[in-house]
Amino acid sequence: MSAPERAEASGRKRLGILLSGRGSNFVAIADAIADDRLPGAEIAVVISNKADAPGLAAARARNLNAVSIEARGRKRAEHDAEIIACLREHQVDLVCLAGYMRLLSQEFVAAFPQRILNIHPSLLPALPGLDAQQQALDYGVKVTGCTVHFVDEQLDHGIIILQKVVPVQDEDNADTLATRILQQEHIAYAEAIARVLSGQYRITGRRYLLDHAS
Repeated sequence: MSAPERAEASGRKRLGILLSGRGSNFVAIADAIADDRLPGAEIAVVISNKADAPGLAAARARNLNAVSIEARGRKRAEHDAEIIACLREHQVDLVCLAGYMRLLSQEFVAAFPQRILNIHPSLLPALPGLDAQQQALDYGVKVTGCTVHFVDEQLDHGIIILQKVVPVQDEDNADTLATRILQQEHIAYAEAIARVLSGQYRITGRRYLLDHAS
C-alpha cells in the first residue's frame, strides 16, 4: 500500500509545504504534528524552488518527501504546472506556503481553491509585501503581528483565518521585531491549519467565521 493509500485509509489530511529558504514555519508545523497539536494531519511532501534551500535538508532529516523544482530560467506557467502535478501526485489536501518567495499564478490558485494558506508578518491588510517589519517601524505603528490567510490571485490579499498581535517596543529594530513576530507565526500557523482541517467554519463575504468555538 502506498503512502497516499495509507493516509486515505487512516483518514489523515495530507499537507504540501512550499518553501524557498530555511523553512522555520515548516519546522514549526512538523513539530506541531509530532507533538499531536495537529491530530489527523501529516506532511505529504515538501517542495522548494531552490535546490539548496535549508528547509529541504530539514525535511530529509525528518524522513519526509523533499522535492526540488527549480524555478530559475523557466516560465512561471511551466514551473507552477510541475509543482501542481507534484502536489496532486502526493494527494495533498492543503497547501501551506512557508517562506515561499514566489507569487502563485492564477492557474495554481485555481487548482487548489481555498486550499492554499500563507502566513505574513503583519496584521493584514496593513503592511503587505516585503519587509513588513521595517514597514511597521517606518510607519511608527504601536502594534503589528502576523496573519494566516487563504491565498488568492492578489498579493497578501486572501481571506484572513487567524491573527496574532505583537507590540512594537521603542527599542525595536527590524531584526528584533521580526524575531518576536516569528515566535507568534510558529504558534499561529499550526492553529490556523487545525481550524481549516476541522472544516468547522464558513466564509461570508471576506469573513472567516468559526461554526464552533475552538
